[in-house]
Amino acid sequence: MYNRVLLKLSGEALKGNTEFGIDPITVNEIAKQIKEAHDLGVQIGIVVGGGNIWRGKTAEGLGMDRAQADYMGMLATIMNGLAVQDALEHLGVPTRVMTAITVNQVAEPYIRRKAIRHLEKGRVCIFVGGLGSPYFSTDTACVLRATEIGAEVVLMAKNGTEGIYDSDPKTNPNAKMFEQITFKDILAKDLKVMDSTAASLCKDNKLQLIVFNMNKNGNIVKAVRGEKIGTLVII
Repeated sequence: MYNRVLLKLSGEALKGNTEFGIDPITVNEIAKQIKEAHDLGVQIGIVVGGGNIWRGKTAEGLGMDRAQADYMGMLATIMNGLAVQDALEHLGVPTRVMTAITVNQVAEPYIRRKAIRHLEKGRVCIFVGGLGSPYFSTDTACVLRATEIGAEVVLMAKNGTEGIYDSDPKTNPNAKMFEQITFKDILAKDLKVMDSTAASLCKDNKLQLIVFNMNKNGNIVKAVRGEKIGTLVII
């Protein structure tokens, strides 16, 4: 079993079956899975995306300034992080929301040593605001935070996708899922698991990645236990 993990939750995972926004029922179900893992004594950091509320790249395609659009996306991740915090604390799980963008009224600023101390005290740390700078995805923020806090693995929870495939399983019924793959192959094959910056950071820092379907109850616990699930990405 892993001792310290970084869980990546996409914003889309929080919208459930709705078209956009935050679905409280879905967030509560996710929180229950996180609590099960926390109850095992695992130290958990979480990075939350914001795609259920706002996507910077989409706005850029409509003519909006990219930096401005990305800042709006960072604010969306803060809203999602607060929703996850509320759900976890209703279950009795102590949490801290730490943001790369200063919002003193709702979250504390991200400080690496403080984050590690929170984890050591058994608090779930929810990292929001991306990296505080435009042009970087939450995938990159996830890998960087995992490296900074000394996480042993990144758990990338996908919304309905079992793992990493050689092609899009939504359009290709014959798509093959990899049980294990290297970051080098992900970059060479241009597999859309995470952006190339994030994949390179994982490779350079020797950080393992597990990609799995979070919609199956108990999968987060299986992942933190190191059970065979989804796709394992190695150096």
